[in-house]
Amino acid sequence: MDRRPLHFKLYKPCGIISQLNSKSLRELRKKKFLNELYDFPKGVMPIGRLDEKSEGLLLLTTDGKLSDDINRSGVEKEYYAQLDGEITNEAIAVLEKGVAIGFEGKRYLTKACKTHKLNAPPNFPEADKKLRIGRHRPSSWISITLTEGKFRQVRKMTAAVGFPTLRLIRIRIGDISLENLLLGEVKLLTNLTAKCEQFNS
Repeated sequence: MDRRPLHFKLYKPCGIISQLNSKSLRELRKKKFLNELYDFPKGVMPIGRLDEKSEGLLLLTTDGKLSDDINRSGVEKEYYAQLDGEITNEAIAVLEKGVAIGFEGKRYLTKACKTHKLNAPPNFPEADKKLRIGRHRPSSWISITLTEGKFRQVRKMTAAVGFPTLRLIRIRIGDISLENLLLGEVKLLTNLTAKCEQFNS
């Protein structure tokens, strides 16, 4: 019997919770979970999370140690964020240096990160209608790369500099990218362990 761990990557759509299931009957009635996208084998767990309204790359594994290693490693995670308003160079500079956000009831100064404005909107599937992006003022897109992952961090950071996030898509974790995955598509990874060895080097 093959007991090698299994690894997956998927393009999580907006409106899905980053967990396989729920013990709450109320949540099961009202929310959507990852098991609606794919028949995952027993023991699979998400590596990190994306909040319900966020989209993009999510990794899953049956290897609990690998999951812990990646979450603690400080690996780069890159996001594309569509912002409410035309972001300024000054706001980008503030994001890169670190901003104060609320975290667990306290003020937290985010670590330095990489941020730049995208010259043109990225090519992604049409935004979920629940996001109501068309009702806002003109928007802009940025790439933001973090080595940490506090709860709703990107959203809190862009709001702190005056440009709330309308749509958030994670495109990369380390060297693993969203590539050409379709919305909701799940792909089996054969080399996640090898790719992740660099995270801890």
